Amino acid sequence: MSPVAFEFEKPIVELEQQIEQLKTERRDDENAWIEIKRLEEELAERKFQIYSNLTPWQRVQLARHLERPHALDYIRRLFSNWTEISGDRHFGDDKAIVTGFGHFMGKPVAIVGQQKGKDTKENLERHFGMPHPEGYRKAMRLMRLAEKFHLPVIILIDTPGAYPGIGSEERSVSEAIARNIMEMSVIKTPIVCCVIGEGGSGGALGVGVGDVVLMLENAWYCVISPEGCAAILWRDRAMAPEAAAALKMTAKDLMELEVANEIIPEPLGGAHRNPEEAAHNVRHALAKHLERLRRKRIPDLLEERWRKYRRLGVFIEGEA
Repeated sequence: MSPVAFEFEKPIVELEQQIEQLKTERRDDENAWIEIKRLEEELAERKFQIYSNLTPWQRVQLARHLERPHALDYIRRLFSNWTEISGDRHFGDDKAIVTGFGHFMGKPVAIVGQQKGKDTKENLERHFGMPHPEGYRKAMRLMRLAEKFHLPVIILIDTPGAYPGIGSEERSVSEAIARNIMEMSVIKTPIVCCVIGEGGSGGALGVGVGDVVLMLENAWYCVISPEGCAAILWRDRAMAPEAAAALKMTAKDLMELEVANEIIPEPLGGAHRNPEEAAHNVRHALAKHLERLRRKRIPDLLEERWRKYRRLGVFIEGEA
């Protein structure tokens, strides 16, 4: 069991601790192994019951798990010959977004990833995964290079939102996000976006316009965080679980709303429990969609991309 556990995972933690204690203290007792087997069966059943019936808020918590794989973890597992490029050629380099080139299943691709830290020191360096405007401009620089050399772009989204500090505002973060949304809509190369954790607000959408949007099973993607929504609507951040349910931010909800194109399954309990399996599932989904998108003519690709985003939020009013 991961050392970081949430309240809803406590029954699992208790059973795992009982099993570990029996294995340590009574490993030579045959009767103990009968009890261990019974507890392991109960543990498997309890895990299935809990993780198969997660609430939206519980999925948000799993998306934020400190040990959940981040963009660079997937990059190291999925791509070979990874070569990072830095800087936006205007102001500086934003560590919250990593960009570069690599090979995916033997073919060259361009990669953009929103990167969180593993600990406090790295989170401070990465701005807790919240990009500054130079991060979005760096991402666009890479995408224009990808367009020039006819390379597909793979984007790994994982941010609670764009950085809200004074410097970020002074350098026009809203303009950088808006420009990326505009330019990504017409970039003449396939774009596959994959939400691997949090997809918060314009911070995610600034690199989130693509031909395909994939979501890991416990990821979320929304215009605002549950806490932010609760603070606005109820003036109480403790209402975040209710906000998470109302916002329709989970992968299942977004598939129904046709925002996401596919849900990528995670290991039972979350991607942090088996990062290798999670990466394998992401690889399979990326390979399937890239193969399909590579076969499309660019005019058809752009037309379908335009129609995909024009359909979002459309509804028809009429008599019941």
